[in-house]
Amino acid sequence: MTTCSDGSPTKPLEIRTNSPEETEALGERIGHALKSGDLLLLSGTLGAGKTCLTRGLARGWGSQEQPTSPTFTLINEYHRDKTIERFYHVDCYRMDSINDALSAGIEDLFGAEGILTIEWPERIKGLLPDDYLLIEITADDIESRNLRLIPCGKRAQALIGEIGERTN
Repeated sequence: MTTCSDGSPTKPLEIRTNSPEETEALGERIGHALKSGDLLLLSGTLGAGKTCLTRGLARGWGSQEQPTSPTFTLINEYHRDKTIERFYHVDCYRMDSINDALSAGIEDLFGAEGILTIEWPERIKGLLPDDYLLIEITADDIESRNLRLIPCGKRAQALIGEIGERTN
């Protein structure tokens, strides 16, 4: 058992991938389960595979564009056909405080029409809502990754159930 930021216990789902292609394919399977309003927090060191996973997430969700790292732009937005929903990809690596996040308008994305994926969420921890799926990514070697999916909140718990079914 693990504890969410609100103190509630939760059971993580652990998955191993053996190549960047497998990590991206896992993201695609997760992306098929995403619904408007979902918040995914991606945590891991530089080069752990956060953007690789995000490419799969966006493709599975239906994005016609391939995500790139928003390290310098902070927020990238992707679309799918005939919908107002967006896939927002945020990188908080260069943020030093919650004030930086507020200045960038990140709080406006909570509850926006679409999916919100945030890399380096620990940099804005005090700003985050209580319902999210935290994905911790660690590298075993140059290609293998261990992903720990930690659901916090009712929607994240439902999402982890769907993801478990899609990855078995």
